[in-house]
Amino acid sequence: MVKQSNDVLSGFGTTVFEVMSKLAIQHKAINLGQGFPDEDGPEDIRAMAAKGLMDGPNQYPPMMGTAELRQAVTDANHRFYGIAVEPDSGVLVTSGATEALNDCLMALINPGDEVVLLEPLYDCYLPLVLRAGGIVKSVRLDPPHWGLQKDRLDAAFSEKTKLVLLNNPMNPTGKVFTLSELELLAEYVQKYDAYAVCDEVYEHIVFGLNRHIPLATLPGMGDRTVRIGSAGKTFSLTGWKVGYVTGAEELIAKIAKAHQFVTFTTPPALQNAVAFGLGKDDEFYQNLKDSMQHKRDFIKNACNPSGSRQQIATAPILSMLISILLALRELTKNFARRSRPKLVLRQFRSAHFTHQRGRKPILCAFVFASERKS
Repeated sequence: MVKQSNDVLSGFGTTVFEVMSKLAIQHKAINLGQGFPDEDGPEDIRAMAAKGLMDGPNQYPPMMGTAELRQAVTDANHRFYGIAVEPDSGVLVTSGATEALNDCLMALINPGDEVVLLEPLYDCYLPLVLRAGGIVKSVRLDPPHWGLQKDRLDAAFSEKTKLVLLNNPMNPTGKVFTLSELELLAEYVQKYDAYAVCDEVYEHIVFGLNRHIPLATLPGMGDRTVRIGSAGKTFSLTGWKVGYVTGAEELIAKIAKAHQFVTFTTPPALQNAVAFGLGKDDEFYQNLKDSMQHKRDFIKNACNPSGSRQQIATAPILSMLISILLALRELTKNFARRSRPKLVLRQFRSAHFTHQRGRKPILCAFVFASERKS
């Protein structure tokens, strides 16, 4: 008899994003369940990558990332947030943001350490924390505003807390944390001498009067915080899988030790093309926001017919939530699949977005990175 596989990972099914994408392919449906665009990113960035592939070199670049991309990430951190790091020691390039998260958790926690997660959470957080041996302490955020509550932080943090994982702007809720909420969280992180790993891949897709504030910019947080960015989200190039981690030299050195045994490095042509993209002018970043906000508003209006019992929550980032105020019989796992001949969307289920099993699903999420004609 074959021995049992890993206990942690075998307990998880196929990611909901893959499930919904397969349904979309099977039924030739519009895929609003997974956050990738139906148009490729800027042509000049893709041209830079093509040129790099043909001109070379196409061998292993430095483990930490090409000098060009590490400098570009350093410059972008200072340009947008006033964060100052050294490109040679304060930036690590990874093969996507998920690898960056994995590297951070592998490097910073030991088996038995407690890790604070905010729910609803992105689906890879829980398995990555558990596989690294962490013990999850959940902090539930409630709709419609998804605010941090002090009593719930009190219950989650303790002397055993090693790390908090903050997704800001937050997937799947669309939450952008306010300065006061970040100050409250920073207070707990410092009180219990913990680390903060900040998944900030949607940093440039924030709408209206909302603004993205990196936790690392708050007093006392710079030396204990790392922030993760993603070229896939910023430039609509999700298939490239280019991410980057910024932080204090001591933290980046620890995380690099995990990275060297995971992917080691990332294609150099893609790295240098992303470096070119990060240097784009303010007009590019403003157009990115405006374009996404227009698509968000379009689908928001389409989903709010006269007399509907659905409440539209206008999320400030890429996901938009619809609270389904129907009887519990309507809140079945098949809700998202009932529209599959024409449309695939994503349902919030406790098994996918929370650590607390058995909670009733109350939300569906639409992503709106597609072109309007879709």
